[in-house]
Amino acid sequence: MAATPQNPAAAAPRRKVSRHRGEGQWAAGHHTPLNGNEQFKKDDDGLNVRTRIETIYSKRGFDSIDPNDLRGRMRWWGLYTQRKPGIDGGKTAILEPEELDDKYFMLRVRIDGGRLTTQQLRVIGEISEEFARGSADVTDRQNIQLHWIRIEDVPEIWNRLEAVGLSTTEACGDCPRVVIGSPVAGIAEDEIIDGSWAIEEIHERYIGSKEFSNLPRKFKTAISGSPLLDVVHEINDIAFVGVEHPEHGPGFDLWVGGGLSTNPKLGVRLGAWVPLDEVPEVWAGVVGIFRDWGYRRLRTRARLKFLVADWGPEKFRQVLEDDYLKRKLVDGPAPAEPSGRWRDHVGVHRQKDGLFYVGFAPRVGRVDGTTLTKIAEVAEAHGSGRVRTTVEQKMIILDVEEAQVQPLVEALEALDLTAKPSPFRRGTMACTGIEYCKLAIVETKQRGSSLIDELERRIPEFDEPLTINLNGCPNACARIQVADIGLKGQLVLNDRGEQVEGYQVHLGGALGLEAAFGRKVRGLKVTAEELPDYVERVLKRYQSEREDGERFAAWASRASEESLS
Repeated sequence: MAATPQNPAAAAPRRKVSRHRGEGQWAAGHHTPLNGNEQFKKDDDGLNVRTRIETIYSKRGFDSIDPNDLRGRMRWWGLYTQRKPGIDGGKTAILEPEELDDKYFMLRVRIDGGRLTTQQLRVIGEISEEFARGSADVTDRQNIQLHWIRIEDVPEIWNRLEAVGLSTTEACGDCPRVVIGSPVAGIAEDEIIDGSWAIEEIHERYIGSKEFSNLPRKFKTAISGSPLLDVVHEINDIAFVGVEHPEHGPGFDLWVGGGLSTNPKLGVRLGAWVPLDEVPEVWAGVVGIFRDWGYRRLRTRARLKFLVADWGPEKFRQVLEDDYLKRKLVDGPAPAEPSGRWRDHVGVHRQKDGLFYVGFAPRVGRVDGTTLTKIAEVAEAHGSGRVRTTVEQKMIILDVEEAQVQPLVEALEALDLTAKPSPFRRGTMACTGIEYCKLAIVETKQRGSSLIDELERRIPEFDEPLTINLNGCPNACARIQVADIGLKGQLVLNDRGEQVEGYQVHLGGALGLEAAFGRKVRGLKVTAEELPDYVERVLKRYQSEREDGERFAAWASRASEESLS
């Protein structure tokens, strides 16, 4: 129709009308799946895949696995396909998932609170030797990961784990992951409150329940009553931190909304004090908010941290109280400043019952099945039946008589598991890296181990607490943004113009009450080959320029770019 004075709108361009879909929040009525992950979760709950693994896939083999189970639902039972050997980092973002997939799996054993008996540890070691080519890594969330797992062997592995009280239930997936806790809960002399009961209750009531088995993304929990603040509470979706209330006594300070990856955010306090017996209920309330109000439209915005950032702590607490708990929470104090320079429990420490615990340092969390079995044997030989893992990829043996401490330390040294590590061995952590991970761009585990050796040789006198975290990609599984020296894997150009493995450098990150993300110096990248030279150079500048008592993170935040380059 031509435009006329009576119909001027006919000349206007037709405007496309789009329907606002919101953020995919169930509580706002947005139930239509908005991406492939939401669709496969709607089609079938991730927990249901176990039956198919046991009755179909383990009998018919890898090629029989439905793609939505293979790269989706199987995560609810701790299974990820691992990277096919020989694919370099330059192809990570180019190849299709099926081109990256090997026909083997990583299997994550869930270890809530890092608590293990020596019997359980021995079973994990035996499974590693029999089914996982001896592989085993202690993670920075207190789990143990195995590799080279065949789908045919998974039901037998589950049978053996569950026979000793372990499982892989919801070790991965869009669900409540492992609940990390103080590895010395219930035994440390200086503990404010023991959170073990709450961890056990959450696991018993909610893990494996379909009430929370379809969340927008993964959900990470930390509970600790240690004055060392030993569970990196600032970077969990929810954290309960031990505090002493002036009127009500020991309890927990409630934090929400922490997380790293490519959009790091520190958790925030809700200003609420939670007594031990209310922790599971409050935890379920926060998870319920995430399930109902979390953003499901874009995977990149589907973590709780984005909802907390948009709502703010005041609204989040109000919704929690009014709609989920149906009562007000008690106002409470913030945690005190951390009571120690190191928070990993490495070394020899007295327990409150007069016995001792001994913390020791594997290299960047890398162990093997034989070593795990030997740790169990050494612990039992020196009177202990309990072992713990930590959030720093370390391990602890509990309940050691004083006369057995030194023999135990010597037995661990014979396994290259020192209780008196250098700052470099103690503080260096690495993610899985390109060896097994389909997201990785560079190698990490061996490089971290080699870096330890080089720094011990080059700067033997260095004695300050220091964290060096190596990550194979931008996803920050090894917490690069909150390390003294964080190394994000990427491909870089060397001085010959060749593309090689290297790292973007983050400097001066920290956790604690002065938590902060590391500083990125413009253009500062190092090749893998240059890494020992670079770290040595920066640490020597720190030694020469620091003020009395100044920590590396504080120095790095004020140092010149020249000093950091």
